[in-house]
Amino acid sequence: MVWSLQSVPLLSDSQFALWSKLLEERAGIYLSEQQKVFLQTQVAMRMRELGYSDYGDYYSCVVDGVSGMVEWALLVDRLVVNETRFFRHRPSIDFVGREVAAHLQRASFNTAYDLWSVGCSSGEEPYSLAMVLNDVYQNAGLEPRYAITGTDISRAALGVARAGVYGERKLSSVDEHFRQRYFLPVADNQFQISSLLRDRICFNQGNVLNINEMPIIKVDAIFCQNLLVYFRRWLREQILNAFVARLKPGGLLVIGLGEVVDWVHPDMKRVAVDAVQAYVHK
Repeated sequence: MVWSLQSVPLLSDSQFALWSKLLEERAGIYLSEQQKVFLQTQVAMRMRELGYSDYGDYYSCVVDGVSGMVEWALLVDRLVVNETRFFRHRPSIDFVGREVAAHLQRASFNTAYDLWSVGCSSGEEPYSLAMVLNDVYQNAGLEPRYAITGTDISRAALGVARAGVYGERKLSSVDEHFRQRYFLPVADNQFQISSLLRDRICFNQGNVLNINEMPIIKVDAIFCQNLLVYFRRWLREQILNAFVARLKPGGLLVIGLGEVVDWVHPDMKRVAVDAVQAYVHK
């Protein structure tokens, strides 16, 4: 069946409940009634590409064994990948830079620093952090010894992150200092992140919903912004508690401002910094 651009089928309340339940069960993401049009638009676009005209038929395709999981992976890219940009929340990124600088001053030798960027999408967040960390080490006269792991549920977004190539528009939020140091022009107004940064970042596919199944590898900092807001309150707290188990003593946890307002943990202390929501492992 060939659809016109106007012929998007309406998603009934029962169908919305079915699809939103699937999204929450598999990705942990909760959709409110206000997001019904968003879900309808994204699912309908994929149905159009495959020639489906009925939400029920397409749902059966998505939940049908191995082939369904492949289709689900393609669909979820459209449902969970959000617009991001370099230095999306500059105060949080600069805060991490200051903490790393203080960390190096306290150390008696050039110590390594490990950071985990959770929900890294197409790479702008971990690359922004890498720019700041790289400058911190070089300003201290030290060889950069940091490593960043970026994790996201979307394989397509991770492909963009690994390539590290972005258009001119994406660089609008990057100041001239960082543009000159860490971006190389390639072609057609495209710019590639310098290998100085790319070589220090590893991108992995992973679903934070299954964080308790991930290996417990202790890191110096966890940066997770604009992700927890999509989860129910109990799941946000479960994920945050799992983060604590993956932090070294003195390690930092930085989340989006206001994403969680009343979370407390006996091993964590809120850092008193304006415009930043961060915690330190006691």
